[in-house]
Amino acid sequence: MAAAVTIDVAPRTNAVNKWAIGIAVALGALLELLDTSIVNVALKEMQASLGATLSEVSWVISSYGIANVIILPLAAWLGERFGKKRYFVFSLVGFVAASVLCGLSTNLWTLVLARVLQGLTGGGLLAKAQAILFETFPKEEQPMAQGFFGAIVIAGPTLGPTVGGYLVTNVGWRWIFFVNVPVGILAIAMAAHYLQADEARPAKKAKVDWTSLALLAAGLGSLQFFLEEGNAHDWFESNLITVLFVVAIVGCVAFVLRALRSETPVVDLRVLRHRSLWAGSILSVIVGMALYGGLFAIPIYAQTFLRFTSQQTGLLLLPGALTSAITMPIAAKLSRRFDARVVLAAGGTLLATTLWHLGQLSPQTGGDDLFWPLIVRGLATVLMFLPLQLAAFAPIPKEEIAAATGIFALTRQLGGATGVALLTVLLEKRSAFHLAVLNEKLVANDPGVLERLNALTRGMLANGVPLNEAKLRALAMLDGTVKQQALVMAFADTFWATAALILVFLPLVFLLGKPSKDAAVEVGH
Repeated sequence: MAAAVTIDVAPRTNAVNKWAIGIAVALGALLELLDTSIVNVALKEMQASLGATLSEVSWVISSYGIANVIILPLAAWLGERFGKKRYFVFSLVGFVAASVLCGLSTNLWTLVLARVLQGLTGGGLLAKAQAILFETFPKEEQPMAQGFFGAIVIAGPTLGPTVGGYLVTNVGWRWIFFVNVPVGILAIAMAAHYLQADEARPAKKAKVDWTSLALLAAGLGSLQFFLEEGNAHDWFESNLITVLFVVAIVGCVAFVLRALRSETPVVDLRVLRHRSLWAGSILSVIVGMALYGGLFAIPIYAQTFLRFTSQQTGLLLLPGALTSAITMPIAAKLSRRFDARVVLAAGGTLLATTLWHLGQLSPQTGGDDLFWPLIVRGLATVLMFLPLQLAAFAPIPKEEIAAATGIFALTRQLGGATGVALLTVLLEKRSAFHLAVLNEKLVANDPGVLERLNALTRGMLANGVPLNEAKLRALAMLDGTVKQQALVMAFADTFWATAALILVFLPLVFLLGKPSKDAAVEVGH
């Protein structure tokens, strides 16, 4: 009698070893992502401890982001040149060592240099982690493996302020770096033990294209600085920002032209010939804007209007992060049962609806009013993130996955930086617009305005404030109320703009690949 034999498209690894590898690379990615946001809540403490100005201490954030985006697209090339396991373990060791240097820093510029080292080594962790998962798990297990990884990627930036707020409040800012050490050591031990040994490297390696490396570093580094620091320098009013914008455009264009002509490029841009990858990369930018840009607005709102501390703000965001982590297995099952593109479209629609709901902010909105929208936002982000990865990588050959994941991770990172930059500008411009409109409507002889001023004045007179001073205070209070209302309306505009952006680009899902539901073939013998 004929028997059915199942043959996997991808070679199998021992089940225990597979998940040990998955945990090891996920821990590495978690460290890298935590450090993109954990520092944000400690800037004031760093400023006081290191004797720096607020603009100087912002380099602690910018230096990490610049180094990160430079290394992300190079991760595939570095892995091939030095060995995937060797490069990943080296990145882990380097990240832990840089974290210790950050915690021990006694002045600002030592800390900035250590953050550059963190960014350079951390970029290798994020890009290689996803590539290793694709190479370790067979196709039928990819939804669960990528779901596990996706939970880390989504929850990491959200957990940063929570963990950072707790450590800064209860221990000290240096521990936001020292906390990486035990987790990093565990990841190093697991990666060194469970990752498959690298194949023997050729005795003669290809010549390094240093010109391409220089163009990539100049282009992406300038672009990241432009996005992160442009608003603080008033954009094109600053000669520095204008020059960096020109360098970013020229550097990136020159790098692309050189990479496409090279037989052994440091970044294989030819992988973008796959329609699903370039369409997925555009959507990845949008998801990055929604993920990081959305997280940008909520903490500012909570700390400005709700008077939340850093720790309280982190706790406000925590339920949404936990929702993302918990519901990721559900998204994995949905992606196996249904077309991932359908799940992605449903997630995008749900996320846009949630952002529209968040746009109903008012000065009376409290922390409790944000709870369920942030929960649903966490679920919707998961329904976008995981299916997008699976659909974008579905038609790509295994030997090109490493290059694809590096480019894909870069688009998400640049999407986050672009989202924060655009939403910051939008927040300022719309706040000024709404303030002008409200001031125009609040004419001095308006009965409502007069009634409000009289009520405020009477309240102060009742507390013993002299008449002239009471009138001045009443005017100041009314002015403050108007400015607050204008800013709340501007926050609402940022959520509506993000929702509209998602809906505009969502039709790109039709250009993505269709992941197979089952990668095993039945063969009779």
